[in-house]
Amino acid sequence: MFEPIDARRTILVVANETLASPTLASAVARRLDAGPVAFHVVVPATPVGSHRLTWDEDEAIAAAQERLRAVLERLRGLGAEAEGEIGNRDPLIAIDDAMLNRRVDEIILSTLPESRSRWLRQDVPSRLRAAVDVPVEVVSAPRDESAG
Repeated sequence: MFEPIDARRTILVVANETLASPTLASAVARRLDAGPVAFHVVVPATPVGSHRLTWDEDEAIAAAQERLRAVLERLRGLGAEAEGEIGNRDPLIAIDDAMLNRRVDEIILSTLPESRSRWLRQDVPSRLRAAVDVPVEVVSAPRDESAG
């Protein structure tokens, strides 16, 4: 039987404040246990803290870069192939940009708890599922999980 040269699955992980969440870590571990996989992490550069109407784009990018650096280090420490990028503050645009030049087999969208998640209030999961033809898993950090 013919096998493709690269049999790894590529998982697109989209998260920001929940990158260190045990819920996301569990979803990643399940993919690692299932066989060869590579991760591409996209961290949308969203406003930092409580200032949503006026915000500092440089501050948002710096925070996203630090989160990305930390998650890539953790993934590589688990033996995973991982790369990533800072994306547009709109997670749907960030996902679209990330999928332009790469094959993606699945998307994991990680959000804050429902009571705190702008992405859930904006119905990003449904809009994402309507826009892509790959499986999408949404994981939300429970209320008592610390984001960061």
